[in-house]
Amino acid sequence: MKAKKASWGVMLNAYPDSIGGTLADIVGLLKRPEFREAFTSFYILPSIFNTDLDRGFSLIDYGLSETLASPEALEELKALGIDLALDFILNHTSVLSKEFQDILKRGDDSPYRDFFIDWNRFWDGHGTMTEDGYIQPDAELIRDMFFRKPGLPILMVRFPDGRDVPYWNTFYQEVRYDPIDAQDLMRVMPLQYGTADVLAQCVNATLARGKTPKQIDLGRWNAYKAQVADYLEGHRKYLGQMDLNIRSPLVWDYYRDTLKTLVGYGARVVRLDAFAYAPKEVGARNFMNDPGTWGLLDKVQEIAVPLGVTLLPEIHASYAEKTYALLADKGYMVYDFFLPGLLIDMFERKSGEYLKRWIDEITEKGIRTVNMLGCHDGIPLLDLKGLLDEGSIQRLIDTVVARGGYVKDLHGQKNVYYQVNATYYSALGEDDRRMLLARAVQLFMPGKPQVWYLDLFGGKNDYEAMRHAGAGGHKEINRTNLTAEEATARLEMPVVARQLELLRMRNRFPVFCEEADITAQTEAIRFRVIWQAAGQKAVLDANLVSAAFDIVITEGAAGKELFRFVQE
Repeated sequence: MKAKKASWGVMLNAYPDSIGGTLADIVGLLKRPEFREAFTSFYILPSIFNTDLDRGFSLIDYGLSETLASPEALEELKALGIDLALDFILNHTSVLSKEFQDILKRGDDSPYRDFFIDWNRFWDGHGTMTEDGYIQPDAELIRDMFFRKPGLPILMVRFPDGRDVPYWNTFYQEVRYDPIDAQDLMRVMPLQYGTADVLAQCVNATLARGKTPKQIDLGRWNAYKAQVADYLEGHRKYLGQMDLNIRSPLVWDYYRDTLKTLVGYGARVVRLDAFAYAPKEVGARNFMNDPGTWGLLDKVQEIAVPLGVTLLPEIHASYAEKTYALLADKGYMVYDFFLPGLLIDMFERKSGEYLKRWIDEITEKGIRTVNMLGCHDGIPLLDLKGLLDEGSIQRLIDTVVARGGYVKDLHGQKNVYYQVNATYYSALGEDDRRMLLARAVQLFMPGKPQVWYLDLFGGKNDYEAMRHAGAGGHKEINRTNLTAEEATARLEMPVVARQLELLRMRNRFPVFCEEADITAQTEAIRFRVIWQAAGQKAVLDANLVSAAFDIVITEGAAGKELFRFVQE
């Protein structure tokens, strides 16, 4: 089935609490005259929903967050002519979802027993049962699998009958043991109060040191260790994101209901997050399983098309792997994760040669893209493998790190983690002229421009937020929450006001349409992009050394000037 095409208008990207603290505060900002015609879409990150972890990417359900959003705010966006892009996370839901909580409550009697992936059932007959109660798959079957964290991707879950059952858990997990008191132990063991109180203090002190129940030493009371450990395990709590079993009909009912909910909120684009991990087969890769991944997307597309929604599968892969081309060939919009790095490379190399090659490929192959500078994750420089040589990519990484960026290696392996965390403004050396030219080039790229709110407001690397977030908090360097007053004050900054002028240009003139003829030209330090459509012509002409550029939009054979923008 053919998907409805999304408009090419500019899309804001933010969390619902990125400016002012709630979605209503962002709506209030968008009502200001400075934002009139600046945005036609808004990609709101998933903390707009009922979530618990990962700043929204661990979904409990797709109800609106009572603390961050409201139906009234969504209606106001609609009244402003702004449609939505919203996330649909295909691979997993939260441990706190009603489905997983029902499993914890009812075990084998839960109707959702197979809504998630029982690890042992999945690998039955393809491995060896361990003493800890999970199957260790045969080595040849997992040799080519990509695990996001050390060890096997499982979470051991205590069933009501006392069994521990392993479930597939690709992403985050946490097991918590609450402190206990004497009365807790006296309910399950024939203990005197004094003895129970001593045991409880010993247990709590051990748990506070990060030890597990198996590691507790009760000294002279070790005869009670097994019973104490069993009590703790039976009352443990979980956080995490549990992988869905796409073989279950109930999961497909869930998928249908979710898409309908998102469309009801005003979504015209649905971003498919973590879709490439969802299809799993014994003996196949657990990431980009072929043909499973494409079969999954096709089935989701069949649901989406009648709802009038465009799917945007989100995946990071190197240029050399051509995953973007596979998605495009199958009719999907694709994220242009190459542009952010190509722009920095263009400034450092003082040549638009490689960016021109990419523009030519997009236009010649008719690839429908969503492009960006910064985003909620990081700057995806390793995606450029195959488009730039290894030395050039490493120089880009070194450049952004020298400007305060942060690289987090995956599992200690250098150059496996695909992003460098920094604000795009800081990655450009906190140079207003480069920031404005980068925005201009983005708006002259084929595709739908996505604008990270912090880029728009000239946000610098937030080291304090990163330190405050602790281990794993590197992404907070580019997620600074602005107060409404801070955002309003920044509207007076030239780099902000002039970006907004460019955004209005992109939305106002019909030359910027999908049917446009787009050409890129580069010679020495000059870079030009030309759009022609609807009787109009738009030209961006830039000097890559000085970052001077001008934009001229004309109409008709006589070349009547409609718009001019100059950075001298």
